[in-house]
Amino acid sequence: MAFKTVKRPKLSIGERFYLKSVLGGLWLTLKHLILALLGKSRNKKDMAGTQIGVTMQYPETRWDDHLPEYYRGYPTLVKGEDGRERCVSCQLCEFICPARAITITPGEIPEGSSWDKVEKAPKEFQIDMLRCIYCGMCEEACPEQAIFMSQDYLLTPMNKEEAIHNKAKLYELGGTKKGLINKWNQYK
Repeated sequence: MAFKTVKRPKLSIGERFYLKSVLGGLWLTLKHLILALLGKSRNKKDMAGTQIGVTMQYPETRWDDHLPEYYRGYPTLVKGEDGRERCVSCQLCEFICPARAITITPGEIPEGSSWDKVEKAPKEFQIDMLRCIYCGMCEEACPEQAIFMSQDYLLTPMNKEEAIHNKAKLYELGGTKKGLINKWNQYK
């Protein structure tokens, strides 16, 4: 078996210490500082209470008004306008989840219910938000349109138990969707 020796190019002293990148970053920071001191920084009215405009003052100013319509927050379950669970435990969201954050235990719908023609309903539905990567694939895979990505971004659990959302918590966060939902309609 033949080996080919690859010669590495010699690096200059500037390339060894990343001088171009470091100086570029320092120049950008200095430019923002000068613009802020002159009062000419961009987005100064929207971003900061001090009118400097480089950093958003987070607890006082939030992105709620500036979020785009397509923003993906955390996944939630929704009920129909008649109060029925839309999820039929098909488990497509569980299978497509790349992070394996969703766990579904299928259960039966009680006999005599007006929805007993549906094969099953989720007995348990859990999403581990510490594993969730907010990709939205569960929302796209759901044929019953039971999972939606919320517009909320303030999810701060204090321990692991709070980070695992069960079925009741997911329905509380998702609420009820009224009317015809056309998630995939290109003309909406």
